[in-house]
Amino acid sequence: MKRNPDIEVLIVEDDLRIAEIQKRFIEQIAGFQTVGIAASYIEAKTYIELLQPDLLLLDVYFPDMNGIDLLKETKQQNKQMDVIMITATKELDKVQEAISIGVFDYIIKPVIFERFKQSLLRYQDFHTKLVEWRTENLHVTQQQVDKLLRKEIEGSIRDKPYLPKGIDPLTLEKVLEVLSKVAGGLTAEFVAKEIGVSRTTARRYLEHLMSEDKIVADLAYGTVGRPERVYLVKELSKM
Repeated sequence: MKRNPDIEVLIVEDDLRIAEIQKRFIEQIAGFQTVGIAASYIEAKTYIELLQPDLLLLDVYFPDMNGIDLLKETKQQNKQMDVIMITATKELDKVQEAISIGVFDYIIKPVIFERFKQSLLRYQDFHTKLVEWRTENLHVTQQQVDKLLRKEIEGSIRDKPYLPKGIDPLTLEKVLEVLSKVAGGLTAEFVAKEIGVSRTTARRYLEHLMSEDKIVADLAYGTVGRPERVYLVKELSKM
């Protein structure tokens, strides 16, 4: 039986700078401990066998392996070790394959701490439930299965969408409301006046919505002066 009450995490990442960032992130979340960093296939296989961690943080592309292949091997050999993919890989087939094999979560780089923390806290809740129920009984109820499959945790994180620092949900809602009500592309200056914020603030929210693929931007050419950047809700832009 494992003596360490913390969830033991093995980072499998060939970029040591990114691995160190992940390690520092883990240090800020209570209940987790980094037990090693593997930068290659041989190191990953060795550490998995020797350390038997609870959780793997795994990239996809390495000079000497494909993380998806390691994921398959891991799931075949160690059913009780879970995996969170952390990768820049955005190809839908890779995402679908990883999910079908059984990753707990799939995080796309660059990793933002709040998203990282949210994933680990969800996993902590999942792992804690398994440990508790395993000590009580090997059989579970339908309600317990439902809790595991939803991967929810108690508290404020449940059903709370991730928003980066500097983005307030109420202000974001106002920006979306203005964009949806006014036909045509809108400038940051127009949006700023409508919701009562500075032009810089409005632009920050608009650029965030662009990063979330909810709106698109274009250039509007007037009769004089430089063209202006205008924003439009994505669905409306196709009409």
